[in-house]
Amino acid sequence: MRNLATLSWMALCLLVLAQAGQAQKTPPPPGSTENKKDHGNIGAFFNYTRLQDQSLNLFGVGGRIGFRLVNPVMLEAEMAYDFERTQTQAITVGSVTNTVRTNVRLLHALFGPKVQTKGPMHLFLLGKVGIVNFGVGGPVTAGAINNQIGTIVNGDTNLAVYPGAGVEFNIKSLSFRAEAGDEVIFLRGSTTNNVRVAIGPQIRF
Repeated sequence: MRNLATLSWMALCLLVLAQAGQAQKTPPPPGSTENKKDHGNIGAFFNYTRLQDQSLNLFGVGGRIGFRLVNPVMLEAEMAYDFERTQTQAITVGSVTNTVRTNVRLLHALFGPKVQTKGPMHLFLLGKVGIVNFGVGGPVTAGAINNQIGTIVNGDTNLAVYPGAGVEFNIKSLSFRAEAGDEVIFLRGSTTNNVRVAIGPQIRF
């Protein structure tokens, strides 16, 4: 997984250079749909995270906004909330076995570039950095989400790096996007590699 992250970053740099050169040679014609609908995007998505070390699957929702930086490069910011998932473990001390339930939920906040190809179907690479906040507790409510956002500074917050790739299918101002990548979390002096998938619609402007 670490090799995959390194290769993804290298591919991202190469695609930036290739797309920038192509954009200088063949700019879109004035008044084209691509010019009008590729200044930015805003959307929502279903989020899946696989915590490898804990063998735990988390599901949630998120939102994203992006703006074109230069012709092939979009600069994006996103936040996702993975709902509580209960993990049950049996811990044995001597002849006594206790069952422990752990309620885990995650808050992702990431920012970085996305490099995309042209046309009605965009292939893209992305590389983002940000934070992942681990939370535990009771039922998921608006108050619980606000409380977890409030613990970003003093809670269990960890640096994260997210290289990934995906595809967008565009129909006028609407598009459908699917991506997957390796969310590397720097957790207590070590790193964990975790599969992350995001799928959902967005509006192009």
